[in-house]
Amino acid sequence: MSTVILLIHVMIAIAMVGVILLQRSEGGALGIGGGGGGAGGGFMTGRSAGNALTKTTAILAACFFLTSLTLSILATHQRGGAPSILPSSGGEGGLTPLQIPGTAAPSAPESPAAPQAPQSQ
Repeated sequence: MSTVILLIHVMIAIAMVGVILLQRSEGGALGIGGGGGGAGGGFMTGRSAGNALTKTTAILAACFFLTSLTLSILATHQRGGAPSILPSSGGEGGLTPLQIPGTAAPSAPESPAAPQAPQSQ
């Protein structure tokens, strides 16, 4: 199931890139469709085409967001739950804030021995 959703997710991403590149850019010549309406017209020019591309982008973005959430939920369930990033409060197996799982706990730096006072007899 996650493979099908992943394929849909990739197809939505590719379609969203294509639709965004077709839109007229505000800055001039950044987009493919930003040439303007000269004598030859142009592919998808006019206000209605701009609105259609904007709505299509919004729909694709919503679908991309939903598939992203679905994939993350499926991954969490397949893995058996995500570990907390916060250190546990005591107990066995707890991590210190600087400890990375699978590594040894960081040791405190050793302080130099304090000078001893001369002993008087």
